Amino acid sequence: MDIAERYIRLAHAIDVHSEGFVDGYGGPREWADRTRRNPDELQLEASELLADVQQVSDATRREFLRVQVSAMHTMTRIVGGETIPYEQEVRALYDIDPPRAEMGELDTALDALEMAVPGGGPLSERIETLRQKVIVPREDLLRVAGPILAELRRRTQERFGLPEGEDFSISLVADKPWGGYNWPLGDLKSRIDINTDLPVPLTGLPDLLAHEGYPGHHTEHATKEALLVREKGWLEHSVQLMNAPECAVSEGIATNALDAVMDGSEVREWLGGELAALAGLDGADVRAFLDVVEAQKGLKGTSGAAALMLHAEGRPEAEVLAFLRRYALATPERARQTLRFIGQPQFRAYIFTYAVGSDLVQDWMKRHGPDGFGRLLREPLTPGQLAAG
Repeated sequence: MDIAERYIRLAHAIDVHSEGFVDGYGGPREWADRTRRNPDELQLEASELLADVQQVSDATRREFLRVQVSAMHTMTRIVGGETIPYEQEVRALYDIDPPRAEMGELDTALDALEMAVPGGGPLSERIETLRQKVIVPREDLLRVAGPILAELRRRTQERFGLPEGEDFSISLVADKPWGGYNWPLGDLKSRIDINTDLPVPLTGLPDLLAHEGYPGHHTEHATKEALLVREKGWLEHSVQLMNAPECAVSEGIATNALDAVMDGSEVREWLGGELAALAGLDGADVRAFLDVVEAQKGLKGTSGAAALMLHAEGRPEAEVLAFLRRYALATPERARQTLRFIGQPQFRAYIFTYAVGSDLVQDWMKRHGPDGFGRLLREPLTPGQLAAG
């Protein structure tokens, strides 16, 4: 049995104990064996696979498999009932360090935001008032999304290329802990779901669609399937794992996807002009809320800080919710949605892939120039390799 088959079989065996560990699969059906096996047996299998990975001749393939299988070994310990300290869990699963937000920096960012948002009254209420002016009604979301996706796809094709035959469907869903999700389906296809539990503002729609579609998750998965699975025969890339280092790179790609095809001034002009008109919104309201979104970037470490409070420090949920209300400027509904996300077993450590992955990819793009993003779409790089340059 070759390395890729062993890797894929082990991934599905772990998924039996931790549903959702396999995020997408497009490889041979017979390798998706869901026979329930003892976690101790899986841990031994992961140890043996990790040792054998060292014999893989291609250095790029070997390093990717090494960090992935190491994370799989950690997952066998978790499903076996072992308690791993939270920060160690983040490192072992994602090959990244969970940053601790400095409360002084958050307070400074909060003060700056207070000055940036017009009006009187509580800051969270002022922000929510502005947000409500730029909400796209649920029944209009797919209509407005169409032209956005068309433009993002055109730019992605021009700058990075797309494999022939790639495609995805898009649906509106509810009762989910996340805002949007890309489900890899194999055969260069995927499905994108947009969660409508909370109203969707126009200002976030291009970023959401770039993140999940072009040139984000869908583009990365389809490109790597075409180049790594079909051309190189590295079938380990026919499976996407949820709790593994590839996610930090993938989320880094997705959080920078819009910037890779459109600069900030273009996005602002597009949203405040053509897209505002398409959605039936006032362009001035859209531009005003974009200013708020920009001012909130200094608070991006809030969700990670909340996760550390909850899982590393054992703070009560009420305290974490109060923290999110204050520093994420969240309504009670949005605070509970964030708490729901970071409370999920699959996502409790995953939350750090967004901020850390974003910083890793931004630094990588600065060092490697125009093709830096394209390399990330094509090559199976690890968080450690991005950090090293």
